[in-house]
Amino acid sequence: MNRHFAETLRRLRVERRLSQEQLAGRVYVTRPTVARWENGSRLPDAAMISRLAQCLGVDVNTLLSAAAESDASPNVILVDDRKIVLSGALPILEEVLPGAAVTGFTRPSEALEYARANPVALAFLDIELGKVSGLDLCRTLLEINPRTNVVYLTAYVEYSFDAWGTGACGFMLKPVTAEGVREQLKRLRHPFWTGGDGT
Repeated sequence: MNRHFAETLRRLRVERRLSQEQLAGRVYVTRPTVARWENGSRLPDAAMISRLAQCLGVDVNTLLSAAAESDASPNVILVDDRKIVLSGALPILEEVLPGAAVTGFTRPSEALEYARANPVALAFLDIELGKVSGLDLCRTLLEINPRTNVVYLTAYVEYSFDAWGTGACGFMLKPVTAEGVREQLKRLRHPFWTGGDGT
């Protein structure tokens, strides 16, 4: 639930003397969709947040900041079959995402088990995971939770062409860097509160 975004959206709508029905008509959604945004049970994606900001006459960062302030710590996972990659990348993710619960996995099966029990906001996936493809892992994660943001990690740029057809929102060449992670956070389809300066 995201109460801060819900309260911000409702306040801006009321200040502009718009009903939920009128706002829905201006951004091309149904009134129940606006109601879900305002009760905190749903959060619009980045493109819709931009449309809402334009409709309400506010800077998009006003709504993005409100959307970022989720009530719970987001779950972020990193899946790579090499422990040395995890040991180097996990501290970087924790630095950039201080408000998130960051967990690393060397086995895709363990990552999926975790994702079934915990909503994953962001997944960094190696493309080559032994016998399992990170591309297939992405598809399964999105079946579990369509709002999971997926960023691929690889040392091979040629994989990028296959990666875009899987529903991922980003692609990073290894090694993982704080600057690279911050750049990916700007491109998330479903923004969330990071606890840092990433969004």
